[in-house]
Amino acid sequence: MSDQDSSRGRSAGAGDVRHDTFTIVRHLNAPPAEVFAAFADTEVRRRWAKLPGSGSAYHHEFRVGGGETAQGTFTVLDAPPERLDYRSRYLDIVPDRRIVYVYASTVNDVLRWTSLVTVQLDGDAGSTDLTWTEQVAFLTRTGDGSADLPHLRGATALRLNGLAVTLQPTETPGHPTSFTHLLDR
Repeated sequence: MSDQDSSRGRSAGAGDVRHDTFTIVRHLNAPPAEVFAAFADTEVRRRWAKLPGSGSAYHHEFRVGGGETAQGTFTVLDAPPERLDYRSRYLDIVPDRRIVYVYASTVNDVLRWTSLVTVQLDGDAGSTDLTWTEQVAFLTRTGDGSADLPHLRGATALRLNGLAVTLQPTETPGHPTSFTHLLDR
């Protein structure tokens, strides 16, 4: 998708911002401390939180006032490459319980959307219920905008599937890990 192609994307006017909210809940087979660490530890985070495409560069500083930046290029057949830019800032971090941050997503130098994300972790020594709530403002829509929220929600669900896989114990011979339970969420 190209933001310069007026038939596929358009900039929203001052009164043309679309606001949406969605929540995704995941039951993870890891204690809250491990789930929290998967957000905080940059090396672990790269296993599940990535930009699509190639040539991505990341910087992550997990602290209130810190944040993450990521840039990359996404290419699909018969379309020009898209330059992706992601920038976040952490507003509130309560170890093993809550992470609140804001982020902006830019495609080809056009600000597409901004979001406020709250990640809540509730659980015990054996498992965590993760609740991801995102309040998004779509500033530049794709076409009529009807696919924007499903696209963002779907990408977030895939990312959380990656988090679940990252938290799973490594596969041992004779005991393959099953990922089919991830597809139903």
